Amino acid sequence: MSDPKAPTDPVLLGIVGGAHGIRGEVRVKSFTQDPEDLGAYGPLFDAQGRRYTVRSARVQKNVVVARIAEVTDRNAAERLNGTELFVDRSVLPTEGEDEFYQSDLVGLVARLTDGTVIGEVVAFHDFGAGDILEIAPENGTSVMIPFTEVAVPEVDLDLGFLLVEPVAAGLSGAVEVREGDEDDDADESESEGEASRDGGA
Repeated sequence: MSDPKAPTDPVLLGIVGGAHGIRGEVRVKSFTQDPEDLGAYGPLFDAQGRRYTVRSARVQKNVVVARIAEVTDRNAAERLNGTELFVDRSVLPTEGEDEFYQSDLVGLVARLTDGTVIGEVVAFHDFGAGDILEIAPENGTSVMIPFTEVAVPEVDLDLGFLLVEPVAAGLSGAVEVREGDEDDDADESESEGEASRDGGA
């Protein structure tokens, strides 16, 4: 049964990657700016509205190991594998100037500064050297560009687009996402919370 306090405007904070140990702890890919803040904004909810209360969270390698009140043994933890965890946008801090939640950027139309549409933002990555947007054209392979103020001088959430400066974005030599790379990407560190165009989150 869904919780009546389940998010009406959900923002993804993490994805359960599997069980950890025998006491019901789970490994979570956290998208908060500080990974250990996974439970800092109150209880989390899955897509069906079920509540998960984070009792503790600690970073271990590139994931967070979390103890969840509603999960008491390994079997229950294993059943959560792949579960997406959300909070309502209203409990999150207000974004500062030039800061955006990743979930707001995915789905935006990407246009060059001359108005040419180059595709849609399909993913947000942080490979350790700065925030990266993955843009998928209508046809062909995706490209990755840096999410900086120089490369992306304008983001308009109301109109649903962002502008890309082609030279600064390095589109002439952009990294192509080839078939099979997506699985590797899933292991890379990403941080949700707030994405900033000053080169850091």
